[in-house]
Order: sequence, then structure tokens, then C-alpha cells
Amino acid sequence: MNTSAFTKISFPLFGLEIDPPKGFSLGNFDIRIYGIIIAVGLLLAVLYGLKRSKDFGIKQDDILDGILGIVPFSVICARAYYCAFAWEEFAADPISVLYIWQGGIAIYGAVIGAFLGVVVLCLIKKIKLPALLDLVCLGFFIGQSIGRWGNFFNREAFGAETESFIRMGLYDSVAGVWRYYHPTFLYESLWNLAGFVALHFLSKKRQYDGQIALGYVAWYGLGRTLIEGLRMDSLYWGSFRVSQLLAAVSCFAAAVVLTVLAFRKHNPEKLYVNQVALKAAEEALADQAVEEISAEEATLDEAPQQEAPQETEE
Repeated sequence: MNTSAFTKISFPLFGLEIDPPKGFSLGNFDIRIYGIIIAVGLLLAVLYGLKRSKDFGIKQDDILDGILGIVPFSVICARAYYCAFAWEEFAADPISVLYIWQGGIAIYGAVIGAFLGVVVLCLIKKIKLPALLDLVCLGFFIGQSIGRWGNFFNREAFGAETESFIRMGLYDSVAGVWRYYHPTFLYESLWNLAGFVALHFLSKKRQYDGQIALGYVAWYGLGRTLIEGLRMDSLYWGSFRVSQLLAAVSCFAAAVVLTVLAFRKHNPEKLYVNQVALKAAEEALADQAVEEISAEEATLDEAPQQEAPQETEE
């Protein structure tokens, strides 16, 4: 399918018809709306993570340090994932794998890359991995919910043809006709938004580290399993849709772990944020004790020495 032929977009349910640009030029640079939206999603995810870092016992500086390395690595993994399962597009010209500006990335590759990056960050910074994953996964939902709108501007990531009430129309400028599809980018955006809202409030009452991360895997996996089946641009491994298979397996695994842990008692003191707070309190008490001892020693040193009484000669 030649998606470049699509121009105007419509949503009959809302009586909406628009022709949004895919990008614009700024001097000698061509800027894609898709890239701007991805950047906005990333920025909002980072701001959210910084704002809530204390709730998870994470230092803001550690988050900023991690972003500098994890984001580029995630982009590389997203590209590698896509190329691995769509190699026929690059086989004739392998160097084109590097032409990422021409499109072709996969969100699951980015998630895998981010996970590996977080693991390395936790080892370096000595942070409890499940605690940081809880915070990172909330950011994932923000970035994915917003980032999907980049697909809207690119006229891509839509589903099969349909006449449902929620259908999205794309005008085929070559054939001169409207074609109607499932707006799967919209489905996934709304699904991720709902997951973020639910886990945002749950995170304030979480019982153990990793609970939010497991919730993310289960919720996103369920949605992707259902939505991927509607898409027309899926990556395949044999006769299987790669992302759908991965989503289904990860959703099932996360759901099983969540169910098992739901029947166990969890000690709030084991939450990483509480361990960090306790350690900080102990260090503060230790510092205070040292200061008090130092103050006492200084007081003794400054006290006037009493002269010994002189003996009287008889």
C-alpha cells in the first residue's frame, strides 16, 4: 500500500476533515511533525519522572544521567528491532539500515533498549531495579500515548478497512477516493492514557517495588495484543505478528506474577523509597551525634584551666 498517496484525514463521527502537514522546512532543515511529537512525549515523561522521583526513592540527578545514555540506546534498539523483522526492505542496500530519518522504528525495540539501559544504570548507581522500573514505566505510558499521534500526521499505523462508527478516512489522492480504516494509533493512544491514569494513582498505594512495572507490562501487553491484530503494517516472524506474540506472552507472564504476589503479605519497610528514607534518617542522626560530640569537645577545650593551689612554706 502506498501511504504517501494519502492526504486529507477525516473522522465522520465528529464531522472532521483536515489535511495536517507531515513537516515543514526551517532554512536548509526539513523537520518532521512526527519527530516533534516524539520529543514532546519524551520531555513530558522526563518532567513527570523528575517530579515524582522522590516518591520512588530516586535522585533527580540519577534520572538525568540515565536519560543521556538510555534514550540514544533505545532509538538504536528500536531501529534494530524493526530492521531485524523487515530485512527484505534493506537486503538490497544494507547501508540503508542507518537511514533512520526515512522511517522504520518499532516501539518494542525501544522498550527493550530502555529496559537494558535501566539495568545498567541501576548497577552503576546502585539503585533497586524494580523501583526505578516502576517510575520509568509510568513515563513509558506518557511517551507512548503522545507519541502515537506522530503516526496520525504520517498517515500510518492504521488498521484494516472498516465501516465502523469510529472509522478514520484517508483520501487517496491517486485513486481520488476516500478509504476508511481503524484508527489503531488512536486506540493505542487512548489505551495507554487510561493505563497511565490508573497506574499513576495505584503507584501512590503500591505494596511492593515492581508492582507498577508489572501492571504496565500486563496492561500494555493486553492492549497491544488486541490492537495489533487490526493493523496492516505489522512485522511478521513467519506467520506470526511479532509484536502481537510478544505482547501476549508478556501480558500473560505479568498477569501470573501479579496474581501470585497479590496473595502475599508485603512489608512497607521493604519499599525502596522507605529504605532510602530510613537510611537518610540514620545518617542524619549519625551526623547529629558527631556534631554534638565535636561541640562538647570544643567546649572542653575552650574551658579555662584551674590553677593548682600553691603550697605554703612553714
